Amino acid sequence: MTARLPLNHFLLAMLVVAIWGSNFVIIRFGLESLPPLLFACLRFVFAVLPAIFFLPRPDLPWRNLASYGVLSAAQFGLLFLAMRGHISPGLASLVLQAQVFFTLMLARRISQERVQAYQWLALLLAASGIAVIVVHTDGSVTVLGLLLILAAAFCWASANLVVKSAGRVNTLAYVVWTSAYAVPPLLLLSLLFEGPAVVAQALRQADWMTWGSVLSQSLGNALLGYGIWGWLLSRHAAATVVPMSLAVPVIGMSTAAWILGESLPGWKLLAAALVLGGLALNLLWPQRRRLFGANEA
Repeated sequence: MTARLPLNHFLLAMLVVAIWGSNFVIIRFGLESLPPLLFACLRFVFAVLPAIFFLPRPDLPWRNLASYGVLSAAQFGLLFLAMRGHISPGLASLVLQAQVFFTLMLARRISQERVQAYQWLALLLAASGIAVIVVHTDGSVTVLGLLLILAAAFCWASANLVVKSAGRVNTLAYVVWTSAYAVPPLLLLSLLFEGPAVVAQALRQADWMTWGSVLSQSLGNALLGYGIWGWLLSRHAAATVVPMSLAVPVIGMSTAAWILGESLPGWKLLAAALVLGGLALNLLWPQRRRLFGANEA
């Protein structure tokens, strides 16, 4: 694996970051016409069809595929529920990055490894940013919305450990086949809590912008985004690729402000600085010798 990204690989990584960052605004557009659980279900339906007929099933136990699929269903179901009036797209893109710390804590618990001092400091910084958001709950975020996003982040972190246990697999095929396990629970929950009548009416009234939002979730966010990201991770060290995801909430908050007119008062910028500072410390501190070693030599 290489330590530096060639220009074309760097541009691919930035394309994924742009897709993931702007994705939260697109979700908001889709939620204007679709109930959240149905929207999440359709996201996975079109990630499965027709791609599943062209990609071989990963050689993994069905329990692994099902676990990842169900956790992904929970992640996006909770995210969409939160964004239906409980949290703004910009803040959602920021708070969802708590998955980095949930992943760290879960992995440490499983491996019985001690959490390092810099990791506690990183967690404290990020938690301080979340606390700033809690203190300023207003029309752009509610306590319920914050809890739903944190629950979504925990599901994402749990899914990270499941895919890590799968070893090296075809990322695109893995996303497609696991998505098949996400559809049934989301469809059932949508019918139970949103109701067949609401589901049918939403599908009848869906316009081109609604279906564009759905396909953007399925083809852009799921297949293209995760496919490219997995391809990059298979060719470069994770420490080279992963820190670039720090730009996701920056783009998320910027596009929400630009397109939706979401305000960026000082407390939001402070919360973003604390959360991103914690993420940066957690990701970059272990690489400080690699980053600065050449200058010290």
